[in-house]
Amino acid sequence: MRKSRFTEAQIIGMIKEQEAGMATAEVCRRHGLSPATFY
Repeated sequence: MRKSRFTEAQIIGMIKEQEAGMATAEVCRRHGLSPATFY
């Protein structure tokens, strides 16, 4: 199995940022991933 690029804590942080109202595109740009990967 492939090792994840992000830790579980980082992933949770990204999701919380998006839920707090930050645009998905902005969250993805800040963390360097594509919107498709985010969803």
